[in-house]
Amino acid sequence: MKMFASDLDRTLIYSERALADFNQTEVSDLIGVERKADQEVAFMTKRSAEALRHIADQMLFVPVTTRTWDQFNRIFIFSSCIPLTYAITSNGANIIYNGDPLIEWQRLIQERLKTESKPIKEMEEDLQLLNIPGTIKRAEGLFFYYILEENLSLEEIMNLKHKAAESGWRVSLQGRKLYFMPNPISKGEAVKFIKEREGILTVYGAGDSLLDHDFLKECDFPFVPSHGELANENIEDAPYIFTNKRGVKAGEEILTEILKDISSLTING
Repeated sequence: MKMFASDLDRTLIYSERALADFNQTEVSDLIGVERKADQEVAFMTKRSAEALRHIADQMLFVPVTTRTWDQFNRIFIFSSCIPLTYAITSNGANIIYNGDPLIEWQRLIQERLKTESKPIKEMEEDLQLLNIPGTIKRAEGLFFYYILEENLSLEEIMNLKHKAAESGWRVSLQGRKLYFMPNPISKGEAVKFIKEREGILTVYGAGDSLLDHDFLKECDFPFVPSHGELANENIEDAPYIFTNKRGVKAGEEILTEILKDISSLTING
C-alpha cells in the first residue's frame, strides 16, 4: 500500500500573499481551494487539483499541516472533491481519522509534553524579554507563532533557535510567520504512526519548511519546492527531490511527477 503525505501552505496551496511573492497572481488556471468569510483566500492550479484527485484515487492521501483543525476545515476542496480518511493538523498534535481526533494519539502527545519540553506559558514569558517585533498567536494551547512586522537577521534567528533548543522547542520561519514548536509535536511522528497503523510500504511526501523535515525523513520520495525554507538549509543526508519551478507551479510539478510515477508503475506491472 502507498501513501502521499503532504504539507499544504506554500507546498500544494498558495494564499494571495504567497502568489504575490512569486509574481503568480495572474496565472491563468488558478482555482480557489480555501474560503474564509465568503472569500476565496488560497489557490492551486486546475492541473494540480486534477492530479491530486487522481493520486488520492490510487493511494492514501494524508494532508500534513501546521494549521489547526478549524483553519484546516476552511479548505473546501477536501470536503467537495477529495474525501479524506486521515489528516494531520496542528503540526502533528492531532491525527484526524474519518473526521474525528484520535484520542490515543492525543494522550501520547500530552504525556510527552510533560517531560520533554518547557511549558508553553514559560516559553512565552522567556521570549517576551527578547522583544520580537510582531504579534503573537496561539494555536490550541499547544504552540505559538509571531506574525512578524519586520524581518529578523540571520543572527537573530539563529539565537532564537539556540534558545528554543535549550527548552525542548524548535523554530521555523515561514514567510512572515515565526513558529515556536515543542519537540514532541512533530509531523514526522504522526506520519510514522499512520504508516505503521495502515501497513504502508511506500511513502511519497512533499513539504517546504523545517517543520516538514521530520516527516520527509519517513518518505521514500521526498519532494521539496525550490522556493522553501528547506531549499535554503544545508541538511546533511537529506535526499530531497527539488522542483525546477517555484510557487504554485512547484506544487503542480510535484503532483504531476508523482502521478506520472505511479501511472508508469501501473502500466509496467
